[in-house]
Amino acid sequence: SGPSGAGKSTLVTALLGRVPGLTPSISCATRTPRHNEQDGHEYHFVDTAEFGRRRDAHEFAEWAEVHGAFYGTIRRPLDDAVAEGRDMLLDIDVQGARHLKRSYREAAVAVMIFPPSWDELERRLRARRTEDDATVVRRLTRAREEAQALLEYDYWLVNRDVRETITRLEAIVAAERAKVARII
Repeated sequence: SGPSGAGKSTLVTALLGRVPGLTPSISCATRTPRHNEQDGHEYHFVDTAEFGRRRDAHEFAEWAEVHGAFYGTIRRPLDDAVAEGRDMLLDIDVQGARHLKRSYREAAVAVMIFPPSWDELERRLRARRTEDDATVVRRLTRAREEAQALLEYDYWLVNRDVRETITRLEAIVAAERAKVARII
């Protein structure tokens, strides 16, 4: 987890390319795809009615409303991965991480990604040119609120340098895979 603009998507893509046996979780989202996103790759883009149908059918392991859109982690692939001992990488918000930590306990490892500073976060958000000023301000406010949940996480990283952050994420995966509790 981490605020919009912290670099999560970049880190997820890099980590998936560098860590064997790591599977991406593809969530459902009701927001409009960004210019470089494809349905079924970054998200399964659905309308609000379809999302509601899936939510009501308990198809999500967690779901939340974030910045006016709904996001949900599809339960089946996650449950299958846990049952089979496979690692799955999720890019979720604080609410989702909180819910999954409660539901999946030791099987869930939470990492919070921070930008180097709040000023840098604002610069990154504005450089995207995908949101208006009001949305940027809302995202910055939410980022500060989400930072308050840090103590609920297992790890935290400040994404100053993408290569260094990826190396640290790889180390977290290696350490978690080596835990004795994983073989019991």
